Amino acid sequence: MKYDCLIVDDETFLAETTSEYFNMFEVKSAYVTSADACIQFLEENETSLILLDINLGESSGFDLCKKLRQTTEIPILFISARSSDDDILIALNIGGDDYIQKPYTLSVLLAKVKAVLKRYGNRTTAASTDNLEFGQVRIDDKLCRIRVKGVEVKLKALEYKLLCYLANNRNRVVTKDELFQNVWEDSFTGDGTLNVHIRHLREKIEVNPNEPQYIKTVWGKGYLLEDNGV
Repeated sequence: MKYDCLIVDDETFLAETTSEYFNMFEVKSAYVTSADACIQFLEENETSLILLDINLGESSGFDLCKKLRQTTEIPILFISARSSDDDILIALNIGGDDYIQKPYTLSVLLAKVKAVLKRYGNRTTAASTDNLEFGQVRIDDKLCRIRVKGVEVKLKALEYKLLCYLANNRNRVVTKDELFQNVWEDSFTGDGTLNVHIRHLREKIEVNPNEPQYIKTVWGKGYLLEDNGV
């Protein structure tokens, strides 16, 4: 069976309530309360999005995310009462797509989930082109492929969309708010999430990510994808 959202949370009442609320607003959802149950669910069903709690009783949402990332690129949104920067960075660095702190209102969470489902349902950018090149990087938008020096580089869906937006607006400063609005398509994403995705892009396309040739930070404003035609 195909679902829009799978909720993985060991707080049964919260997971059940959230699932029922989503279903009321036409986001087809189910819930499980353990890592093993999540694995079994995905063997028998499909989902477009996973909401994953960090604390899962005797197991960890971090470990489950690492395991899932071996076989799937389904968007994973971490939900947790933890608020430390370390937890957020770990979540994003191991394959999480975003991090939502508890407590949250169900209406705000639903809006976030709908935004993510919309975002990943449309991977192209509004100003996309069939092919785009800058420096040693080539974007084939029809096939959603990136090549660096002729070698294909694997990007997550959101990384791809972010790079395409920067490339289509190259040689001008793109503000963070503009990226949130046009790439994330919501108002809930924070600077930390954007910074991690920028770093991941640099690690994949730059010769030296610490001294980027393409994606430059413009302090206090945003980012600039610089194309000097080299």
